[in-house]
Amino acid sequence: MNIDAINNGYVIDHIKAGSSMRIYHFLNLDKLDCCVAIIKNVPSGKTGKKDIIKIDELIDLDLDAIGYIDPGVTVNVIKNGEIIKKSKLELPKELRGIISCNNPRCISSTEQELPQVFRLADEENIVYRCIYCDAKAEHKFSLYSSG
Repeated sequence: MNIDAINNGYVIDHIKAGSSMRIYHFLNLDKLDCCVAIIKNVPSGKTGKKDIIKIDELIDLDLDAIGYIDPGVTVNVIKNGEIIKKSKLELPKELRGIISCNNPRCISSTEQELPQVFRLADEENIVYRCIYCDAKAEHKFSLYSSG
């Protein structure tokens, strides 16, 4: 297998094995007109297996979304063939525009101009709560179970 090096772009590393397609679809990487490589089930000394996504273009990446989908992922920013920044992502403390409130009485459901904002209430169980009505949002991307 031969996958070219990235000159300017990103390497999303340490993705839980088998979960790269969730990130790929959530970030709409299929809409890009650049090279995007998904490498699945790469041997890993820490976890046994991992996935990697390489994006050969510097685009706007939603790091909060990636951290929400798979906390622990590492994002490397590549410029001129060199890693210029490396970020290990965690669950974001606040999510904006990533999940929606399911409470039909919430002001964010009736007032369309209000942003959907959730705060992390329970890191261990990955529970976010709406800042307007305190409704609990279920973690959409359960990487920790078969769902």
